[in-house]
Amino acid sequence: MYLLICLFTFVELNCENLFDTQHDSLKHDEEFLPTSAMHWTPSRYWHKLNRIGQDILSCGELDSTKVIPDMVVLTEVENDSVMRDLTKRSLLRNAGYEYVMTDSPDERGIDVALLYSPFSFALIGYHSIRIAPPKGFRPTRDILYACGQLISGDTLHVFAIHAPSRRGGEQASRPYRLKVINRLLQSVDSVRALSPQARIIIAGDFNDYSSDPTLQLLVRHGLVEVSEKAQGSHGAKGTYRYHGLWGSLDHILCDATSARQLVDCHIHDAPFLLVPDEKYGGVKPRRNYLGPRYLNGFSDHLPLVATFGFPPIHPE
Repeated sequence: MYLLICLFTFVELNCENLFDTQHDSLKHDEEFLPTSAMHWTPSRYWHKLNRIGQDILSCGELDSTKVIPDMVVLTEVENDSVMRDLTKRSLLRNAGYEYVMTDSPDERGIDVALLYSPFSFALIGYHSIRIAPPKGFRPTRDILYACGQLISGDTLHVFAIHAPSRRGGEQASRPYRLKVINRLLQSVDSVRALSPQARIIIAGDFNDYSSDPTLQLLVRHGLVEVSEKAQGSHGAKGTYRYHGLWGSLDHILCDATSARQLVDCHIHDAPFLLVPDEKYGGVKPRRNYLGPRYLNGFSDHLPLVATFGFPPIHPE
């Protein structure tokens, strides 16, 4: 008897300021408007959408086989209109993706979103998890929780996160990120209380490294960081590069059972996503902006791609 394994491709990507061109009077999005120093015009916006679409679609190419990723966690996405344009009017329009996202109190208006293929993930429900900021800190992004059924018959619980930045210094801002992670773990415990063997994936931009207290806290809680040693095949040793040094603030973690069913986890550094690093040597992500200078790129972060081989619950 042969056991059919269901391959499931999961992607995490920080989109680098995927804003629309309309001003939201309740948010500080003035930086990304046609009249701003960025000159964020409709033409640049639509070009950026197609760039992100190209980035996502290329993550599904495995061993010369072209498939679309089953699920994508996106951070730094402004609002529902951007996600609608991305899924229905960009290069992704024929992929059939559905999405859910947060509506956070973040002052700039950026949120997290979850793209999924309804052919491999049947959404059951979703909600946002809000974290009250400590005194003296700005509101941050909500955590997005979603659950649904996989083709294998399993229920998958997904948490998408964009933790508070390191503004003011790593140590000064660390308590805020720890508060977010502790709130995340409360939700993970709630899932496990109902289903001790729950299949869980947590992904996003944590604004921390694998060795930092936030990620270590998750690992001590029985979660496995499957992206810890991920590298690219064209020179990337992290998901972003700063002053010539590669690092990863983006991470994918999951439950121990799913970790054992991991087929591969890598940084997707296709050549078209890279440019030469003329100052420090090597390559770096082909970003969209450097300060106010438009570079016509993709993102300052590279995608993480994890492929799982989930066995069916009731093999025949």
